[in-house]
Amino acid sequence: MTELPTRNDIKKGLMVEVETKKDQGTGRLTVGTVKEILTASKYHPYGIKVRLQSGQVGRVKKITTAITEKQTRSFTNLDIKSIPKTENKYNEL
Repeated sequence: MTELPTRNDIKKGLMVEVETKKDQGTGRLTVGTVKEILTASKYHPYGIKVRLQSGQVGRVKKITTAITEKQTRSFTNLDIKSIPKTENKYNEL
């Protein structure tokens, strides 16, 4: 069995996979962004309890990515046209 993330690993805005109360024992995980950390202790044997931006509450089973929602938005808003093209002698056919 893989090790569960600790409270120190979980930050607001982080994308995580949680097991909600209704999905306990089914193996079904819900992906979401951490809005609030509800567990006060550093570790919990079933996972740190969090509230997602969607309002759902569950225990973190896995951190899906190290990129926060804020960072994701900055990538999404990137305007490709604003990046200058560089020319060099190797670009020619």
